[in-house]
Amino acid sequence: MSKAKTVYQCSACGGQSPKWQGQCPHCGEWNGLLEVVAGTAPRRYASLAASSTVQNLSSISAAETPRHPTGIEELDRVLGGGLVRGAVILIGGDPGIGKSTLLLQALAKVVESRQALYVSGEESAQQIALRAKRLAVESAPIRLLAEIRLESVLATLVQEQPEVVVIDSIQTVYTDSLQSAPGSVAQVRECAAQLTRHAKQHGTTMILVGHVTKEGALAGPRVLEHIVDTVLYFEGDTHSSFRLVRAIKNRFGAVNELGVFAMTDKGLRGVSNPSALFLSQHEEPVAGSCVMVTQEGTRPLLVEVQALVDEAHSPNVRRLGVGLEQNRLAMLLAVLHRHAGIGCFDQDVFVNAVGGVKIAEPAADLAVLLAIVSSLRNKPLPEKLVVFGEVGLAGEVRPVQRGQERLKEAAKLGFTKAIVPKANRPKQAIEGMEIVAVERLEQAVEGCR
Repeated sequence: MSKAKTVYQCSACGGQSPKWQGQCPHCGEWNGLLEVVAGTAPRRYASLAASSTVQNLSSISAAETPRHPTGIEELDRVLGGGLVRGAVILIGGDPGIGKSTLLLQALAKVVESRQALYVSGEESAQQIALRAKRLAVESAPIRLLAEIRLESVLATLVQEQPEVVVIDSIQTVYTDSLQSAPGSVAQVRECAAQLTRHAKQHGTTMILVGHVTKEGALAGPRVLEHIVDTVLYFEGDTHSSFRLVRAIKNRFGAVNELGVFAMTDKGLRGVSNPSALFLSQHEEPVAGSCVMVTQEGTRPLLVEVQALVDEAHSPNVRRLGVGLEQNRLAMLLAVLHRHAGIGCFDQDVFVNAVGGVKIAEPAADLAVLLAIVSSLRNKPLPEKLVVFGEVGLAGEVRPVQRGQERLKEAAKLGFTKAIVPKANRPKQAIEGMEIVAVERLEQAVEGCR
């Protein structure tokens, strides 16, 4: 009997090499080549859609894509308004964070108007029934299939013809056309491609649950994120009851939208006012605290930025940012010294965004610097103050997008004073709010005295 032919496949990108190498020749990943049996798979590369003729773009009628709400407001916000027919959604997150719980709750509401199928590859039917009983949705007419073989799953989809399908998870599904183990790069890529092909041809909304690596990225080949329509990340601290669902990619809506949930004994519950989660309740003003307005998609959120400046007791000072980019913190400290005359070269600086939220936009620059100045001087900022603005290397305060919406959100929550870039000053006064427009960093520092 002839020996099966083997190749070496990269666990990061899926590229193949005839012999082992320390570094993948395709993506440069080190120690990622694993020996696998080379398999042949005829009829694997069918078209994702029926062939069509060439036509002018101007002659195509562009109709608004109809959406079907899931019944969970926060999830609909992240999806762009609801589920789209034929869309493929990939949701990933840490183990035990609540992916299966959220999807089971969503299906329980979806089946009121549409037929849904839950395909489980990780849990038995009894385990899912126990979760449904805990969530009080055991009476929902959800169709359930515990299967990991792709061919059986596709045959069931053709027979049942559901409108919404959940695959939990894509890493457990395998196809007979490949000889590698379930969860390998080839299996994940091939199974995802065939499920996507079925969704596009039959107009089925497909939701794939994906595992994440220890770095927090979605496991499997990067092509998995490219072929789907929407990528959602389930974030949250295991020590906190709050969960965040963020849209990283969305062909049917805005990206970087944020949905906020609270984990309860009855499942996940949407939080209507998430700004309250990220604001600490101090009985009296404290030094080193500054409230900013960040923009998550179309939603403005008020987040408290805390800073602690302490005398360094070692030659190497520390610069630590939690929820903020650390390299940008070092740059902002240099700008503060150069243009405002406030030096922290002999101080340890620690900055934290309250509530575990991650702030990636530069609109947090001004709030971070004012919190640092407040901690260094041990003097609290004015009460009911909100700040936002980008700080440049020349010391200028640059405008940010959606400034009017940020100010209206702050006024709605009772803030009475705002320090904003001059270009973001509203044309019409906002009732009950004093607007201080600044052009330079030193003006903002003086305005907080």
